[in-house]
Amino acid sequence: MEDRTRQEQASPEVQQRIQDSFDRQGLMGHLGARIGHIGPGRVHIVLPARPEVTQQHGFVHAGATSAIADSAGGYAALTLLPEDSEVLTVEYKINLLAPATGEHIEAIGTVLKAGRTLTVCQLEVYGVQDDGERKLVANGQQTLIRVNRAER
Repeated sequence: MEDRTRQEQASPEVQQRIQDSFDRQGLMGHLGARIGHIGPGRVHIVLPARPEVTQQHGFVHAGATSAIADSAGGYAALTLLPEDSEVLTVEYKINLLAPATGEHIEAIGTVLKAGRTLTVCQLEVYGVQDDGERKLVANGQQTLIRVNRAER
């Protein structure tokens, strides 16, 4: 079931809405992040490891790791909401489990419970090596609130 869910694609309209929103995020562009996958209730964001996103020991900075995890969860929630909806993070908790190393890191946001107002997402971040080996470097949970576009 997990593999099928991972590969399932959102509709072209939802994919375009998510990509357009992502492209308006200054921070994601500044970090050099990109969307790797958009599925119903699941979004992957990839961040190449570059000196500009590392901390003093050469690992991807916790701030960059947390930022892409937060965005992945937010966009995962948005895939399940009506077109006139937006989301804002109410809270999130992330555990840094290992130094974030690799060719890139990949954040995966997965909806655990979608509600009319609040949505809860699981956040996972993997360090990915050149050979494709993956290591879980962070995990967490997030709560988002649905807002109408006019409320922003």
